[in-house]
Amino acid sequence: MDKPTRILVCGGGNGAHTLAATAACIDNLEVNVMTLFSDEAKRWSDKLGDDKIVIDVTYNDGKQGELQGKPRLITNDPAKAMEGVDAVFFVVPAFAHQQYFDAISKYVQPNTIIIGMPGQAGFEFQALKSLKNANAISNSAVISMESLPWACRILDFAKKVQILGFKDVLGVSLIPGHGQYKLPPLEFAQRVMGQKPQLKPTQNYLAVNLMAKSIIHPPVIYGKWRNWDGKPVPEAPLFYQGVDDEQADFLSKVSDEVVATAKEIQNQRKELDMSEVIHIYDWYKLYYCDQVSDNSSLKSCMLTNKAYNGLLHPMKKVDGGFVPDFSYRYIAEDIPFGLVVMKGIAECAGVKTPTIDTVIAWGQEKLGKEYVVGSKLTGKDVVSTRAPQAYGFKTLKELCDML
Repeated sequence: MDKPTRILVCGGGNGAHTLAATAACIDNLEVNVMTLFSDEAKRWSDKLGDDKIVIDVTYNDGKQGELQGKPRLITNDPAKAMEGVDAVFFVVPAFAHQQYFDAISKYVQPNTIIIGMPGQAGFEFQALKSLKNANAISNSAVISMESLPWACRILDFAKKVQILGFKDVLGVSLIPGHGQYKLPPLEFAQRVMGQKPQLKPTQNYLAVNLMAKSIIHPPVIYGKWRNWDGKPVPEAPLFYQGVDDEQADFLSKVSDEVVATAKEIQNQRKELDMSEVIHIYDWYKLYYCDQVSDNSSLKSCMLTNKAYNGLLHPMKKVDGGFVPDFSYRYIAEDIPFGLVVMKGIAECAGVKTPTIDTVIAWGQEKLGKEYVVGSKLTGKDVVSTRAPQAYGFKTLKELCDML
């Protein structure tokens, strides 16, 4: 038998647990896990012991199943984690990517595939900058996935996870590098994913940075809580399946501005195909075609999506009920590593984004940050985001000439 392929899963949350288990089910594939959060690696390893991680699976046709997989290693030591690794999957929130890049940078070997799952907007900027001093970066590939491949959650830390549904298609970008990989990078990633979702490569990295998934959370939260009176509510409301007309309208308008940005990029750079940047409504109809029972509107797509069953707004329990948790990744990650990046690309292309500006301005106040000033991305905290402006890019030509 050929020497096993080995991957590293970075992270310890829902997605990392799920990938660690599903990938470990694949023949001749070994899985290392590295989590840098406190003593999480030891807790995970000690609790799992000699057992396998159990995965309760709901397939897209409604059938139930169970898988079991055991990682080869769970550690917080980057030297051990990177030993013999062919690909590294970043399955952590975008705000934590830098510490993982810092941890692995001196251990990255030639012919390694770096995968953001999801990469989220700006992942390519950060990967190339973080690893530019590593001898291997020119001989490595960078893949950015637009979202996680499944809706998932931990049922029992270290022991059991649940997959609520698989995406049918997942947009990815690829910077192939010049490495000699065990498999072509996208074929490698597809082997780890399995049959679903089907990985759909975009023609250029700008397209995946404008993909629809990253825009969903901030406008939905803004629409729900922008007029909140500060009083606790009796229970956590449904997130996706609780959207009203106003929330759906905010989300649609944000998506309009992103699509307008893509169209203007293609108008200025005829050689770029931006057609895969589609409206969020069309995205739901395409990517969740098996799970949505009523696709007559954007709102109905969200309300009737089986993959979203039971998912709630991020909340904190307080005396008298629950209050929204504005420090949760839906704001703390999806604004500086999502909407702000899209806003930055729009500025480079000369596209106005009034709705995105409004959502960012509201969110930055909740985060105690400053990204937009008026309608410009000139706030003091832009440098802490993954907007192209944080890396010195200010024009569309500069973005297109980067790679």
